[in-house]
Amino acid sequence: MARKNSRRQVTVGLVQMSAGEDIKRNLDKAVAGIDLAAKKGAGVVCLQELFRSRYFPQVEDAGNFKLAETIPGPTTDALGGVAKKKKVVVIAPLFEKRSAGIYHNTAVVIGADGSILGK
Repeated sequence: MARKNSRRQVTVGLVQMSAGEDIKRNLDKAVAGIDLAAKKGAGVVCLQELFRSRYFPQVEDAGNFKLAETIPGPTTDALGGVAKKKKVVVIAPLFEKRSAGIYHNTAVVIGADGSILGK
């Protein structure tokens, strides 16, 4: 049986932004970037690595563990809301706290329905 060659184009939006000490403000900037990318036709929007804070992995500092959060958590909830509203897939690199003392630089994939598809 012959396979039908069907191609589907997907526009990918990349959000690159400055980040400061205020994680709420950084999240708001990321949401605005997702919104703008969706308005420009993106079906998938990728955020920069560890977008919620200044990029800290250059040094090992236990003080940065306070930046970690669970998945799901407040950031995935916020990103899930904008993904659903704009009907886009969002790839978001987060500093994940899996359990006490276990931390990962994790990329979360959020579907266009707002659900977490994987990490």
